[in-house]
Amino acid sequence: MTEAADARTSVAVLASLPTEEFVAGIEAAAVRFDAATYPQRELPARDWAALTGAGVLLPVLPVEYGGRGSHVEMCRVVEVLAERNLAVAVHTAIVTGLALRPVVRWAGEETKREVLPLFAAPVAPTAGFASTEPGCGSAMSGLTTTFEEVEGGYRIRGRKHWQALSATASWWVVVAKRDRDGGREYGWFVVERGDGFRTSERYEALGLKVIDYGVNDIDAIVPAHRRIDVGAGDLSSMVDIYLSGRALISALACGFLRRLAREARAYADARRVGRSPLSAIGFVRHRLEAVDAAHTVCAALDHYVRTRLDLTADLTPAFPCIQAVKIVATELMVSSANHYQQLAGGEGYRNGSPTNIAAQAFLDSRVFTVFDGTNDLLGQQLAQHCLDRSPGRSLSAFLADWEPTAPAVPAHGLDLRFLDRELAQEHLVLAGRAIAYTFAAARVLQWARESGADADRARRAAAFLRADIDRVRVEFDLLDDLAPGS
Repeated sequence: MTEAADARTSVAVLASLPTEEFVAGIEAAAVRFDAATYPQRELPARDWAALTGAGVLLPVLPVEYGGRGSHVEMCRVVEVLAERNLAVAVHTAIVTGLALRPVVRWAGEETKREVLPLFAAPVAPTAGFASTEPGCGSAMSGLTTTFEEVEGGYRIRGRKHWQALSATASWWVVVAKRDRDGGREYGWFVVERGDGFRTSERYEALGLKVIDYGVNDIDAIVPAHRRIDVGAGDLSSMVDIYLSGRALISALACGFLRRLAREARAYADARRVGRSPLSAIGFVRHRLEAVDAAHTVCAALDHYVRTRLDLTADLTPAFPCIQAVKIVATELMVSSANHYQQLAGGEGYRNGSPTNIAAQAFLDSRVFTVFDGTNDLLGQQLAQHCLDRSPGRSLSAFLADWEPTAPAVPAHGLDLRFLDRELAQEHLVLAGRAIAYTFAAARVLQWARESGADADRARRAAAFLRADIDRVRVEFDLLDDLAPGS
């Protein structure tokens, strides 16, 4: 049998495995990427091939194109990888959730036949999503990349930046605009690097060194069939794409925090302070409890995404819930990494330490509250969403009845009446955080009930969420105290 035939056989086997066996294969492949030993550098092609050969892209691909078409497995693959190496998990989530998912959902059959089989192969390329531009961050209506019809297709011209895999991805989903007759039309295109997609500058990011970032100049001509039909009148489809990435953060956080909780406790038990372990110190135990609670909360959020959402379908109805998932999961990733680094002391500031991965964990996690929509922006949007749906009612009354948050209010004795006031922009940001924490508290209840988890574990996690809400209340008071004229 030829090498190519062997590869095709391998893909067919992976596509037909039961879920648990398939995920076990991903776990086995992930071992070589362990963050304690894997180099902090861009992912070499041969290592990406090891991952694609294990099938990390198959869950996002439809069965008819050699994939497994599984929402649950998309989450589980990311979670498994994140426990070993957060950056490698992000690399995979970008290719699946941001780049391939729009092709699967909206591209025409000719484009799917051209592109998707490439990613079902054992040695698959990488793909990215090009939207953000210099001078145009979260306000995508200000994008300047343009498209025009030419003979045989479209010409796309512009500049993008901060695309993950900027210099290494072979295929891109590119967003562009066309202004004419007093109106604006948006276009989404599948672009191959050779069509005219060039990296002109590389950025040096502080963390996630496995992923390359930079500036991309585009002057590409693509065939007409590679325009994706997602609606041209506005950018509403952009919301759905970003929501998929934000939803997958629950899986990233769950795997990442499982490791941090385990290793922080092992480090504190092994580290001696005089005759006693570090873990015998009271505030050390508090930090360990905080990391454990963070993992519990993110396990509950991951459970929610797996059991209540579907990454293969339209996510826009879940907009407020996914905003909350992203806010809570990313803030807990950062706070837990900080706890771990504090516990490890000076060794926690040392990259490549033989005793812990705290330094790299903090660098890798820090960006999540900023990328894919800053948490401040998402919090404001979440609060405004709830206000818009509660005319004539107080916000606390709405949250006590709103299905995503209602169970948490009586169960955890939450007093949200501090939200019942006129909310300026700064209050909206904080109110969004309180709503997100309340949503998370409800998900902990749901997770404990449906998974049979230890009730005390859920209780401790809820206690930390209540404390987060109390901190928002205190910040409301601080805003009033520091307001001009107060």
